[in-house]
Amino acid sequence: MKQSSVTIRLDGRLQKQLDRLCRQLGRSRSEIIREALRDWSDKRMLRQRDLDALKASIQKARDDIAAGRSIPLEDARRELRAHFKAMGKNGVKKRAR
Repeated sequence: MKQSSVTIRLDGRLQKQLDRLCRQLGRSRSEIIREALRDWSDKRMLRQRDLDALKASIQKARDDIAAGRSIPLEDARRELRAHFKAMGKNGVKKRAR
């Protein structure tokens, strides 16, 4: 892949961190910065994917409510309390005897 040069400006603190990483890892500034940019880009992509999934879940919930596929909050709380009570302290559902 063809490479090109880019100039960046770093404050003194970042410059020291970069140089320290280069010494510790035995890698060049360019390698460290390329990896950091890849990681940042991947993290941003994952964050967007998670945000899209959350938006889809919210829309599904709204659609369910509009279609009458919901229960009152107090009923949901009661069901959850019963469920967790049945699980006991260890987080394992108790067996009926």
